[in-house]
Amino acid sequence: MRKFLKRTWHFLFWFLIFYFGSTLFFVILYRFINPPVTPLMIIRLAEQTYYGQPLKLRKSWVPLDKISPAMPLAVIASEDNQFTEHHGFDLDAIEKAKEYNEKKQGKKIRGASTISQQTAKNVFLWPERSWVRKGLEAYFTVLIELVWGKERIMEIYLNVIETGKGVYGVGAASQSYFGKPASKLTRGEAALIAAILPNPIKWSPTSPTPYLSGRQQWILWNMGNIGRIDY
Repeated sequence: MRKFLKRTWHFLFWFLIFYFGSTLFFVILYRFINPPVTPLMIIRLAEQTYYGQPLKLRKSWVPLDKISPAMPLAVIASEDNQFTEHHGFDLDAIEKAKEYNEKKQGKKIRGASTISQQTAKNVFLWPERSWVRKGLEAYFTVLIELVWGKERIMEIYLNVIETGKGVYGVGAASQSYFGKPASKLTRGEAALIAAILPNPIKWSPTSPTPYLSGRQQWILWNMGNIGRIDY
């Protein structure tokens, strides 16, 4: 038993050293090199293969300074008003979501993930809801906040988010939906892309539902409230 415990401890020790070392390596690497693919992209390709659908993965990396300023403003207005103020976690939003979910038991759950948390999940993890994934998400969120900074987090977020069936990032979305580069997006178009992000498989900017149009108008109103982004 003593030998078994000793070997188990040695295994866990070196496993943790390897895990934390490798994850820190990739976080530092992606500070300077763009992530070539994400777990969600691979999962979607596997789903397409399983259901006998044509393989589709459309993405086009666009540097942040080549993206219309309206686009980051739109996702902040839609997803994370306190993006430039918090350090990865919006504690007020978490508390409000907790209170809402307690009142609406059994109904749709409201999340409180920040753009930093969503970026950590998209780049390093899988989309399943679980405590293990949320714990790892928190770990990666702390790392990217420390290593990447807000501008790099926003740049990667805008380039890896799912924006349609087999479409990822605002560069591919802008070309697919509006036939223009991301640098030419108007405030209305940026707000419409931001509006579909909660369910990009179901919604499309080319055929907005009344709900989606209303969400677009709310995002535009909130963009006016925020005014500008100060990283």
